[in-house]
Amino acid sequence: MSDDEQHNQQFEQASAGASLTFPMQCSALRKNGHVVIKGRPCKIVEMSTSKTGKHGHAKVHLVGVDIFTDKKMEDISPSTHNMDVPNVNRTEYQLLGVDDGFLNLMNTDGGTKDDVKLPDSKLGEDILAGFEVADTVMVTVTAAMGEEQVTSFKVSN
Repeated sequence: MSDDEQHNQQFEQASAGASLTFPMQCSALRKNGHVVIKGRPCKIVEMSTSKTGKHGHAKVHLVGVDIFTDKKMEDISPSTHNMDVPNVNRTEYQLLGVDDGFLNLMNTDGGTKDDVKLPDSKLGEDILAGFEVADTVMVTVTAAMGEEQVTSFKVSN
């Protein structure tokens, strides 16, 4: 195998290379920001810093709420260490219909998306009720770390 053949690789799929998370120093995190706690994307609701101890670093105590399940999670980390911050995207779609618990959505470019599940919570019931009476229902889909979920909706006539 020559030198050129060794570096001649084929890729089946190409992407923009955006990772699911990026590192950020603990002391740079802020309330209402996002952080990964126990492998889940969370919104920071409370944050406190302890003073440096006799032998070490100042510690940051983070309390976060999972952005998909609303479960409260806590973590303590040295302020100089890095923590993962999820890349969170919110996208608005127009609701076209509901099939077998999945939403038929259309984005602003006219492209359709039908792999987002109708929430099992009161939000899902409200979306269905709004869809029955309104001309247009716009839903906001939040995506982070390979998960997508409807987080809010707007009704307009």
